[in-house]
Amino acid sequence: MLEDFERGRVAAFFRRVADSIPVSDRPSSLAITHLLAERPAFLEGVARLSDIAAVLPKPRSINKAVLSEIRAMLQVDDLNRDQLADPESALAYVESRAAGKNLVLLDVGGYFAPALERLHAHFSGRLLGVVEDTENGHQRYADLGKLPCPVFSVARSPLKDPEDYLVGQSVVFSTEALVRSRDDILNGRLACVIGYGKLGRSIAAMLHAKHVGVTVYDTDPVRRVQALAQGYRAATTLAEALAGAGVVICATGNFALREDDFSRVSNGAYIASVTSSDDEMELAALDGLYVRTQIGPSVTRYARTGHYFYVLAGGNAVNFLHGASVGTFILLVQAEILAALALLASNEHDPGMWEVPREVRKSIAATWLSYFHGGS
Repeated sequence: MLEDFERGRVAAFFRRVADSIPVSDRPSSLAITHLLAERPAFLEGVARLSDIAAVLPKPRSINKAVLSEIRAMLQVDDLNRDQLADPESALAYVESRAAGKNLVLLDVGGYFAPALERLHAHFSGRLLGVVEDTENGHQRYADLGKLPCPVFSVARSPLKDPEDYLVGQSVVFSTEALVRSRDDILNGRLACVIGYGKLGRSIAAMLHAKHVGVTVYDTDPVRRVQALAQGYRAATTLAEALAGAGVVICATGNFALREDDFSRVSNGAYIASVTSSDDEMELAALDGLYVRTQIGPSVTRYARTGHYFYVLAGGNAVNFLHGASVGTFILLVQAEILAALALLASNEHDPGMWEVPREVRKSIAATWLSYFHGGS
C-alpha cells in the first residue's frame, strides 16, 4: 500500500488534472477498474468529475485491503462479462444503477462493447460516451464499425507507452519467478512471443536482455518486419513460432492460442499471458482433452498421452501475481482517463473513436513531471 504522503501526492496530482477541465453538469459514471494500491486516489479523481454509480473491479486484480476501502465509500458490484455482453442484461444493470442520468462508462477491456448500441438507444438517461483503457477493448469498440456514441480510447496514447514498456518487464519478471519456483530457469530455453505490439516488444527486449533467444509471431506482416529489424527471429506461422519454444508468452489480447494450437506447444513449455485467460487462450476447450494438475502456486500442468505443458497463473495476466507495479507511470494513463471523462461531460462529441487532444496530453505530462520528477 502507499504511504500516506505518497497517497497525498497522488491525490493532489489527480485533483490538479480533474480541475483543469471544468465540468458544469456532473454526469454519473460506472467504473470498471483494477483495484490496486493507487486506485483509491484515482477513484477520488473520478468522483471529482462524476457521481460514481458503481465500481466494477476486474476480478483477477483485486487488492483485498483496497476492496474493503472502496466498499466503505462506494457501491461495488461484481464484474461479469457474460452479463454485460447480453444487451438486455447490460441494459437492466445500467438502469439499476443510473436510471435517467447522464452517464459515462469507464471501461477496461471492452466489456460494454457488445451491448453499446442497445444501451445508447434504450437507456432511460443519456449515454454521453465511453472511455476505454486497453488495446483489447479499443479493438472491440473499433470492430463495431459505426458507433452510436463517442468512445475515447487511451490505449494508443503516447502517455501509455511507459506503462506498456514496464508492464512487459513485469510480465517477464513474474514468468521467470514462476519458472524458478520449479527449480528451473529461462536460460537454455527458446522463447516465443505471440503479438508484437507495445507489450510484445517490451517482453521480447526483456527476454533478449536475459540472453534468451526470441522468436516473434504476429499476424501483421509489418510487425514481423519490425521484429526482424530489431534482431529477433520472425516466424511466418504460429506453428513455426511454437516449434521448439520452451517459454510462450501471449501478448495479443485476442486469443493468441486456440484449441488446435496447444497440440503444437513443445513438451515441458511454460505458457504465460499478459491479460485475462478468456481473452488470450481457449483453455476451456481443453477440458476432457488434457488432465490438469496443480503442481505449485500458480503453475498448472496440462497432460495427455505423450504431451504436457505448464500454464502459469491459470492463463491470466501473470504479472498481477506480483502486484503488476509500474510505479507512478501508471498515473499518466489514469490522468488521461480523467481528462477524457471531463471532455465527455463538458462538450458534445460526435459518435466515433476519439483521442484526448495532444495539448491536454502535454499538460498531463508536465503536471506529472512537476509532482513526481522534480519538475524535469
